[in-house]
Amino acid sequence: MEITTRSCVVSGKEDVSVIQQNVIWNNQETLVEIVRGGICGSDLHYYQEGKVGNFQVKQPMILGHEVIGRVVATDSPDLQKGQRVAINPSRPCGQCKYCLNHEENQCTTMRFFGSAMYFPHVDGGFTQYKVVDTAQCVPYAEHADDKIVAFAEPLAVAIHAAHQAGDLEGKRVFISGVGPIGCLIAAAVRTLGAAEVVCADISERSRQLAQEMGATQTVDAKNGDFTAWEEEKGYFDIAFEVSGNAASVQRCIAVTRARGVLVQVGMGGNIPDFPLMNIIAKELVLKGSFRFTTEFSTAVNWLSNNTINPLPLLSAEYPFTDLENALKFAGDKTRAAKVQLVF
Repeated sequence: MEITTRSCVVSGKEDVSVIQQNVIWNNQETLVEIVRGGICGSDLHYYQEGKVGNFQVKQPMILGHEVIGRVVATDSPDLQKGQRVAINPSRPCGQCKYCLNHEENQCTTMRFFGSAMYFPHVDGGFTQYKVVDTAQCVPYAEHADDKIVAFAEPLAVAIHAAHQAGDLEGKRVFISGVGPIGCLIAAAVRTLGAAEVVCADISERSRQLAQEMGATQTVDAKNGDFTAWEEEKGYFDIAFEVSGNAASVQRCIAVTRARGVLVQVGMGGNIPDFPLMNIIAKELVLKGSFRFTTEFSTAVNWLSNNTINPLPLLSAEYPFTDLENALKFAGDKTRAAKVQLVF
């Protein structure tokens, strides 16, 4: 079926009928009415700077990749009209060597919601209706809270990062940078059995949120004393660097014990004086973490079953018609952690 996302930005039920009448449906696509969506840091970068990394916005683009909705129409026997679904924003090709090896997050032609990586750009989910691959729809229980399930995408990122670290049972964990993703990593590692979770951030508000999300201790990243954790080649079994800041990376290396694991989640610029010798001498395992694969379904399941409660992170809700003010509020990190649009 060929239909553009922009064609699905419709204003009423009559428009939906027109879409349904003029589309040849197959078993691979589903029309979803969006009901809620979270604003991510990449959405803010596109809004504030017109780019994310090297991906420059060259045409009007719909933002949003943290969305949930209800099925309007589908030919899939696994979905029903009116069914509530979280939408996985990843659309891998399914044919490259990574997809064939179940490593879809490394797909060489991944089309991810709300991305200027390609031209024409890939529109996101901040639209009233959206056609998606049926495989992107993950159903969730009718009794589940929409505002909780709308955290599925960032929680999937957090669970994938936790999986990169390996076995977490009984481990001592350090997390540097506790914005929404860092806080969700704290919740995920506790769920997966971590015994001790210490979180560092320069923001007192972020540290408080981390405490609510599962941290056993928090410390001021700027003025705190890390000396005891740096002695004897480090203390923590696993560290997650989630800020992308060079000083934060160096601290993670310093506090991780010899032969420990450092998972790099935060995206930052190049680090000219990267302490490579410390990685070598301590025999640290350095792993990157990028998006997610099967963890999206795991996240939906955890949220539907109240395994994790992400609501301490929800700072505000805005009607979708007030997107600009929602983006402005979300950009104020002294007040906002996660902001959701309600459709």
